[in-house]
Amino acid sequence: MSGVDPDFLAKQRQAMLRRHRYVLYLNDNEKAVIDSYCERFNTASGKSAIMRGMIMEMMMEELDINHPTLF
Repeated sequence: MSGVDPDFLAKQRQAMLRRHRYVLYLNDNEKAVIDSYCERFNTASGKSAIMRGMIMEMMMEELDINHPTLF
């Protein structure tokens, strides 16, 4: 019987827990844009996941573009 080690899965779940909170304030226009996007793409229940993904994607791109160089 081959499968994934249950201890490994438990460690993975623990590593993915979100323990840190950031509060983000938006103005009326910003909120309207997010609400419109979520309504258009039917993602009202996953607003935080969408915003988290977009923020992380932008940051990863910036880090990739501005990575440290030796020379």
